Amino acid sequence: MKQQTQVSTSSIITLQLSPAQVMRGKGAVSHAGANIAQFGKRPLIIGGDYTLTLIQPHLEPILEAYELSATTASYLPDSCDKSHKYLQNVVADHKADFIIGVGGGKSLDMAKLVASQSNLPIVTIPTSAATCAAWTALSNIYSEQGAFQYDVPLPYAPNLLILDYDLIASAPKRTLIAGIGDALAKWYEASVSSGDSTASLTIAAVQQARVLRDILLQKSATALENPGGEVWQEIVDAAVLLPGVIGGLGGANCRTVAAHAIHNGLTHLRETHDILHGEKVAYGILVQLRLEEIVQNNQLAASARQQLLEFYAQIGLPKSLEDLGLGNVTLAQLRQVGEIACTPRSDIHRLPFAVVPMELAAAMVSTTVAETNKSVTVSQESNV
Repeated sequence: MKQQTQVSTSSIITLQLSPAQVMRGKGAVSHAGANIAQFGKRPLIIGGDYTLTLIQPHLEPILEAYELSATTASYLPDSCDKSHKYLQNVVADHKADFIIGVGGGKSLDMAKLVASQSNLPIVTIPTSAATCAAWTALSNIYSEQGAFQYDVPLPYAPNLLILDYDLIASAPKRTLIAGIGDALAKWYEASVSSGDSTASLTIAAVQQARVLRDILLQKSATALENPGGEVWQEIVDAAVLLPGVIGGLGGANCRTVAAHAIHNGLTHLRETHDILHGEKVAYGILVQLRLEEIVQNNQLAASARQQLLEFYAQIGLPKSLEDLGLGNVTLAQLRQVGEIACTPRSDIHRLPFAVVPMELAAAMVSTTVAETNKSVTVSQESNV
């Protein structure tokens, strides 16, 4: 009898490339009835208080036409453990057979996590272009007060993503600007985290990140001046869809680095809770580039930072602590941000050099300085 060869699974990598289906266009939700109804008869619709009200007139005709018995539930107070437990109970009480997530990043993250933990299909309907959460197989978990805690990789991306340009157009302009900032980070982080990898998919992902950066730099200003137009739709696609393509292709080799680690640290300051995810990430890109200048004397990083400072000024992304509303931040607060961003498991350690909290604090203070090769220190006074 022939002996069977044992195959090790240690080298098996599973990539969550994309949602199974993406529908995009003006009025896309109104045309998605059959696509939504294929998943069951008893949907649980998860969103925030505002977005649940916003989506009701769009979904109600579908629920009636396909005789779906739906219930709604809010993810508030945050995408947190308390909300997760509550929503799992709602799933059981309603006997839900699929989930519809509606809203921004935190709402969609919580809906995806609930669906995954319940082993149910998930439909995501973003109501702004502020993040790529509608696409990704990942959920970020925060405290009830909005401080980042940890992320949860999910076994699959959403079953259906509906990108309705009419819904996105109803969101404040600021949300798209934040989405541009969040999407920009893909290049500045993936190009670092991929290291010297020669893997074909990693190379493809990093090059896609470069293309995404170029699209955003070249077209964002025009898009913001013409909301709802063709270029605006291209930038919405770039903010909501393309980052997920890059993460799907690149996997672990194209993860976040310093920009998102700095975001995570900033969320622990109460003063930042009204600042959008992508605004904090955009500022984090500048800090990452400043670190590369300070530690490595990296002239390319200096040039890239100056280019971004001009771009941020053009479209309205934050360039400094002052722009984030943190002009009176104390040294103790910056130390707290630095310590959280530099925890042992933080992706900031994907940088090709070691970073300590006080170096990070110095870079945070000095993102807007024009001179390179200049030593920067943090003031020992109560305010910096």
